[in-house]
Amino acid sequence: MATEFVTAADGTDIAYECVGDGRPVVLIHGFGANRIITWSNTNWYQTLSRAGHRVIAIDCRGHGESQKPHSTLSYDEGRMAADVIAVLAELNVPEADIMGYSMGAMLAIRLMHDAPGRVRRAVLGGLGENYFRSDPERAEIIARGFLAEDASTIADPVAREFRVFCERAGNDLDAMAACMRRRRHVFTPEELRDLNMPVLVVGGADDTTAGSPEPLAKALPEGRALVVPKRNHHSTVGDRVYKEAVVAFLAE
Repeated sequence: MATEFVTAADGTDIAYECVGDGRPVVLIHGFGANRIITWSNTNWYQTLSRAGHRVIAIDCRGHGESQKPHSTLSYDEGRMAADVIAVLAELNVPEADIMGYSMGAMLAIRLMHDAPGRVRRAVLGGLGENYFRSDPERAEIIARGFLAEDASTIADPVAREFRVFCERAGNDLDAMAACMRRRRHVFTPEELRDLNMPVLVVGGADDTTAGSPEPLAKALPEGRALVVPKRNHHSTVGDRVYKEAVVAFLAE
């Protein structure tokens, strides 16, 4: 598995890798992680390639092996969704299944909106009813935590948790702050009604970060929800119940 790169429209280099053969499925990781942490280390590459898929796993800009700009404008969600389209264009893939987790699921929704012809089916993992509750003030507190000189001085426990996670993952903290401050468009239930592709929304029963997947699934014309028992935001991604449901959903 060799890392490949494509240059996005704004000049940012995006890293990706391909595994297996068959119907393509694009994997988009969560904030502060990368394609290895979210998908390879949890055996998703193996699960999907064995099920007959060509896995296309992307490092979002600012993460993994992709370029890490420090400008907040660089992380506009429209640009981040366009990075996926750039990879598909480089590979001559006109249409693919998309699976995103947490931030990656938000980007998948943006991709479904901006380029619906590119998306056959979508899986939104680690995303639920809290998608509709954007909190710019909370995002700013977390961003400031990334920029603090000493992590021990961060009073907010959530901001401190983000900082520790991103440091352990080897992230560029200035890039993390810029990405956290990115401009986001939360699509309303009325806007989501125009997205007609089949969508599986997955969340852990104990995932207080995402909330229940059911309200988000109900807002999508072809949405369905899966609640993974006894799993939280971090433990859902590698769960067997989640994997089996996705393999069956993508086989339809």
